[in-house]
Amino acid sequence: MLLRLTCLLLLSLCPILPAWAADPVLAEVRPGLYAGGQPTAAQLHELAAQGVRTVIDLRQPDEDRGFDETREAEALGLRYVRIPVAGAEGLDATNLRAVHQALQQSQGPVLLHCASGNRAGAVLGLVNARYEHASPEQALQLGQRAGLKSLEAATRERLAIPSPTP
Repeated sequence: MLLRLTCLLLLSLCPILPAWAADPVLAEVRPGLYAGGQPTAAQLHELAAQGVRTVIDLRQPDEDRGFDETREAEALGLRYVRIPVAGAEGLDATNLRAVHQALQQSQGPVLLHCASGNRAGAVLGLVNARYEHASPEQALQLGQRAGLKSLEAATRERLAIPSPTP
């Protein structure tokens, strides 16, 4: 009974979460580069208003985005680039080069995303190491800020960083 009352008291002290709290996290991982999971249409509008000019989508064509992202981005005047990355197998030289080129060709801030931020983080970390000559540790940290999680082992392997022991 005491536990139940304590839980109710703690819950009553929590502020009510705003509606956008369930939206995917899109972090500015470095100046002018946002990364994370699938944006909502509202987030895409907000990012465009903040100056984002290019969207790089790493999702497969058959992945549900919840809205017509291509049409929405184009209606906002954004350059929309699709580079499908399928899990660890998609972390290949061709995709890394394509993402690097898309980042280099962008005229202003960029949003790089996948469904959850995991692929975006892996690709971003690997691009950072390969093309921007970041240390493996710095590249991994950048990837983690972008949402790298379950692809961390594959990313560490490609960066030649030993996995931490549990």
